[in-house]
Amino acid sequence: MRVFYTDHFTVPLPPGHRFPMHKYAALRGRLLADGVLEPGELFPARPAPLEAVLAVHDPDYVRGYLDGTLDPKALARIGFPWSPAMVARTLASAGGTLLAAQAALEDGFAGVLAGGTHHAYRSEGSGFCVFNDIAIAAVDLIARGAATRVLVVDLDVHQGDGTASIFERDSRVFTFSMHGERNFPARKQVSDLDVPLRDQCGDDEFLALLDEHMAAAYERAQPDFVIYQGGVDPLAQDRLGRLALTHAGLLERDRRVFREARERKLPLVATLGGGYSDPIDPTLEAHVNTYRAAREVFGAAR
Repeated sequence: MRVFYTDHFTVPLPPGHRFPMHKYAALRGRLLADGVLEPGELFPARPAPLEAVLAVHDPDYVRGYLDGTLDPKALARIGFPWSPAMVARTLASAGGTLLAAQAALEDGFAGVLAGGTHHAYRSEGSGFCVFNDIAIAAVDLIARGAATRVLVVDLDVHQGDGTASIFERDSRVFTFSMHGERNFPARKQVSDLDVPLRDQCGDDEFLALLDEHMAAAYERAQPDFVIYQGGVDPLAQDRLGRLALTHAGLLERDRRVFREARERKLPLVATLGGGYSDPIDPTLEAHVNTYRAAREVFGAAR
């Protein structure tokens, strides 16, 4: 199993900033400490090539972000202060997903301990997302002839609005999003398949809807590659979630996503997505469980 990380790019955020940047290094440490991954299975991500980013995003937006001249209002929508360190980490996040996509083609599964930046649109960022790593990886796979149809399974509590917008008129990428109906973003985009969830939706309801709609997504998409946005913010303890899933429910969610791809013999990349519990331990446990599920489905458990 090959899993790529980005926490070697450190980004200082202002005191009190609500984004849990520290969770990435903490997660890598927890995966190793719990024996879910071994040191030889973890690889540092490299920055995404500029041409891969420009294949998805507007050149003026990309250049403005990279050189720090983006309009302050655009930066405010992203939610991060600009810094060279944030630029490096942003490119590494997209680069990690590109590397994981290549590894999944070879191994059947790979992951990135970052990414899932599904709120980034073609010409603007939003919701802590600058460049859309999911879209960058999907476009790169198709451009290289490594895939012809990509299915994006987005189970973060927030709709994958940027991804939906980017691929609105591209039938080669099928966007499937299950998300909180009353959660961010206030203005939803139109995915190929949207499943809005009521507040306090719990394990049984969520899993039944997942079974029903994931089958429909595969039937309509006919994919040869799967990108999974496995945000853990549907967890009941999450500050931003509004849903009521337990750790057991999220673990079963991940198992079902992985089993579906494995049974269909399709390569799958798992990106991290959201998770905002405070304290951070419930979020870390849920992310670790994603890789426990991957072990169960794609390889020998440790």
